[in-house]
Amino acid sequence: MKDIILTGDRPTGRLHLGHLVGSLKQRVELQNSGKYEQIFIEIADAQATTDNSGNIQKVKDNVIEVALDYLSCGIDPKKSTIFLQSEVPELSDLTFYYMNLVTFSRLKRNPTVKQEIEYRGFNNSIPVGFMTYPISQAADITGFNANIVPVGDDQLPMIEQTREIVRTFNRLYGEVLVEPHAVLPKNEFCKRLPGIDGNAKMSKSLGNCIYLADTKEEVEKKVMSMFTDPNHVKVSDPGKTEGNPVFIYLEAFCKDEHFEKYFKNEETKELEYKNLDELKAHYERGGLGDMKVKRFLNFVLQDTLEPIRKRRCELENNIPEVYQILFDGSDKARNIVADTLGKVKKAMGLDYRNDKDFITKQAEKYSSNS
Repeated sequence: MKDIILTGDRPTGRLHLGHLVGSLKQRVELQNSGKYEQIFIEIADAQATTDNSGNIQKVKDNVIEVALDYLSCGIDPKKSTIFLQSEVPELSDLTFYYMNLVTFSRLKRNPTVKQEIEYRGFNNSIPVGFMTYPISQAADITGFNANIVPVGDDQLPMIEQTREIVRTFNRLYGEVLVEPHAVLPKNEFCKRLPGIDGNAKMSKSLGNCIYLADTKEEVEKKVMSMFTDPNHVKVSDPGKTEGNPVFIYLEAFCKDEHFEKYFKNEETKELEYKNLDELKAHYERGGLGDMKVKRFLNFVLQDTLEPIRKRRCELENNIPEVYQILFDGSDKARNIVADTLGKVKKAMGLDYRNDKDFITKQAEKYSSNS
């Protein structure tokens, strides 16, 4: 049997370049490879309410934003099933049953959860639903029998938590659930793209993102304001490329053909740099200004984003059709998760309607007492 993939995003804002290199490009490649039996892509709107209970409209509004980003980047509903988590209530049932397989102290030790709590400033006011979202994620993955989960490295603790839940369930009730494995982006620089402010993570909550839906003007403004090496004050100063967001973005996005297209001398028309290694070497020895490098990065990103913008513009004129894609995908998803839930309940001994032997034995037990 071929592999099954489950992946997705919380609709708390538009998707950004970190999503593009961290997951979206890889999803499209996996989708088009023809190697996988099924690919499910979840818009986790129910999960997003755990830390947005006072602003559900924000979640609801961003569902369409995420759907547009998916489709604009090349996710094909004929090859991948895009669905809404809230349209598959069976996932909540699975989450409830899995809750008894995880201790509260184990959830608190999850590095991803700890980091997200810090980002949101919850301190001691952590919503219970948010605290248990690793369990919800385990339900999402196992509900589709997914054994492949494309993620960034910051999500690896979540996958490990799912694996623990699967092993515990199968030990207690029999081999029912499939143990998943994470697939990371091949490009090391794509695993976690930093924010334009130099923060270690590009994050919607930190406001340091370049969004896939940004206009040309917005992208250029953000690129030209990007954090670089603070010690590279003068053009003649040697600069650091390691940890420099501008160069990390170039590592993630630029190709050799970009140099041929954008780095020719205006007067001689000769190629100034053949590849990124030559550009980095010049910056590191001094004599190359930040603005020149940023202008090049802007060209690279505009090249990357232009086809996405064009496709999004077409989709924005057909919003009802986009919602129909979500509804059709959710119907398909619900049938599959309902089947998994049935197997889980049967393994746990909670499948009363279909357990005729149990009912017969109960009848015999009480009739003999009469």
